[in-house]
Amino acid sequence: MNQIKSTLRTMGRPLAAFSLALAAATPAMLVAPTVAQAQASDVDRAVAALRGVTTLRANFVQTDRSGQTVSGVLTMKRPGKIRFQYQKGVPLLIVGDGRALTMIDYEVRQVQRWPIKNSPLGALLDPNKDVARFAKQLPTGDAGVISLQVRDPKHPEYGTITMIFVRNAGAPGGLQLDSWVALDSQNKRTTVRLSGHQYGIAVNDSTFRWTDPRRPVTR
Repeated sequence: MNQIKSTLRTMGRPLAAFSLALAAATPAMLVAPTVAQAQASDVDRAVAALRGVTTLRANFVQTDRSGQTVSGVLTMKRPGKIRFQYQKGVPLLIVGDGRALTMIDYEVRQVQRWPIKNSPLGALLDPNKDVARFAKQLPTGDAGVISLQVRDPKHPEYGTITMIFVRNAGAPGGLQLDSWVALDSQNKRTTVRLSGHQYGIAVNDSTFRWTDPRRPVTR
């Protein structure tokens, strides 16, 4: 368990930051060369698909570079609200409220909080910036799969996120986020795969509240 928790603390920032990118993604404003027209169109569609998600609930499996996995449930509500509820036995919680990201460790009663603008891949989280400016389409060999690599060249310390979309008529924009891979500045890799997507469900704002473990328990 200690090793899993250590891994989760390391991976928490890119995991939560990318998830908030889903809620903060802005429409692409592309002026693409003719030779890249098809790719530009796919980038545009992928960004539009992210923006088309109003609420989302999905199961996730998170894997680190050593192959250790943990699972849980992701809940998202635009704009900017995210919750990663980990499996039973993992006393960590990641919550985003649109302004900041918070990681809560209930075992050691520790809370880490940082502004969204200082998060990895902060360019993705700023609604005034264009996601597509930092996106590069990668070949997949499958017409039904789109892979986008996102990296802010001005902030390499934010790392790189590669998003995998699959064509799905039931998903917003006809594209469903299947998985993503986060690579931080120390080349630590985190893979997150989603399943059981539910779109447009009712999500109460109370879902994104959390209990502060640092407060004394009154009896």
